[in-house]
Amino acid sequence: MSIPTRTTPRSHRAETYKPGSTIVEWRPEDDAFWQATGKRVATRNLWISIPALMLGFVVWQVWSVTVVRLGDVGFGFSKSQLFWLTAVPGITGGTFRILYTFIGPIFGERKFTAFSTLILVVPMLWLGFALQDTGTPYWEMVLIAAVCGIGGANFASSMANIGFFFPKREKGNANGLNGGLGNLGVSVVQLVAPLVVTAAVLGAPAGGPQHDTKKDTDVWLQNGAFVWVPLLVVMALLAWFLMNDLKVAAAPFSQQKIIFKRKHNWLMTWLYVGTFGSFIGFAAGLPLLIKDNFESQGYQALTYAWVGPLVGALTRWAGGWLSDRMGGARVTMLSFVGMAASLVVVIFALPHDGDQGSFWTFYTGFLAAFFFSGLGNGSTFRQIPVIFRDQHARAAQGQGEQAQAAALKQSEMEAGAVTGFSSAIAAYGFFFIPAMFANLHVTTALWIFIGFYATCLAVCWWFYARKGAEAPS
Repeated sequence: MSIPTRTTPRSHRAETYKPGSTIVEWRPEDDAFWQATGKRVATRNLWISIPALMLGFVVWQVWSVTVVRLGDVGFGFSKSQLFWLTAVPGITGGTFRILYTFIGPIFGERKFTAFSTLILVVPMLWLGFALQDTGTPYWEMVLIAAVCGIGGANFASSMANIGFFFPKREKGNANGLNGGLGNLGVSVVQLVAPLVVTAAVLGAPAGGPQHDTKKDTDVWLQNGAFVWVPLLVVMALLAWFLMNDLKVAAAPFSQQKIIFKRKHNWLMTWLYVGTFGSFIGFAAGLPLLIKDNFESQGYQALTYAWVGPLVGALTRWAGGWLSDRMGGARVTMLSFVGMAASLVVVIFALPHDGDQGSFWTFYTGFLAAFFFSGLGNGSTFRQIPVIFRDQHARAAQGQGEQAQAAALKQSEMEAGAVTGFSSAIAAYGFFFIPAMFANLHVTTALWIFIGFYATCLAVCWWFYARKGAEAPS
């Protein structure tokens, strides 16, 4: 059943929807309103949200490239300690995502986007200064890594916010663009940071060089942190002056907490742990996996690692677009089958029993895993609003237009909260995957992931994809 919408837009003053304002009435399902006003405003908010989110991912993932060079310039940390430095941001990223899920709608997403972007200047400055002293203690490095993790929390509020702006038929594409291009921050930092640390590109104010004893050359590791500071300030200002707060998206926690009673909140969280948890965990762990297993054969981690997250980020948009056309559940199932098969390839390509393994087979397998995780990231976020909208619409069927409008508003609020909460739990993949690589044999960890994908496949088929499924999406 579809919820009826008005076909004639109400008259509003233009300034109601101007940049920086709070929008009281928002009707994206009303075609006349959408074409006259809504599409333009939604698009503006989307294209400010994307680079702000991208920078959040940059800060969250900066340690995945930083740790690769620490030993070369004199930091005496063990292999296990380096893996933990890549894992720690996942703890704070996931935990703060839970908070950000509910706090954004309370204060207004425009204001919160500006604030949450601006505060990321602090860990970038702290990291830049700490990297200039090889005597910086390990506990301080862990603390900096934890604070950097806050950058990953921005995703929860950003995705919940963008979902409110677009009509049902375009949610998958909009969320795919926001999440996918935002996820590009992982590749951006893994590509840009290794380049800017090779020269004094920021000048004397950024500090002097460290000496890379392995390559017998000078490097400026602090540049990999400092270079993002002005960009964070600029994006915070753009968010403040150009985005909008949606009154319809405002909801106190007392209303949002209803999602903890919704079965599909927990089921979709399980699926998103499998897709996004894999994407972000593999992105964090891949540089050190390459370094530990193939650097002796001449393959440099920072030369290759950034491509995987790039593939996953771009295919996230493809997953949302494809789901709008063939259904999110089908694409989600495809993603789990593809990830499982890809990791089997990776397992047999790793060095074992004196065999050097095959780097290119290993690398191709991981690129395929990123590809399928990206598809699943896009499809699961398309499933969530469809599931909650359809369930509330069925519950309001036959109760009149007012009840149906209330059901639509409730479904949007719950879908936004579920989107944020599921992303929060999935973010712990950033912690658990590198932690498992640090404490288990790599092949053991990969087989565990494959077993988990099998459970995700079963859940998706039973509840969302099979004929007669409870919530087809």
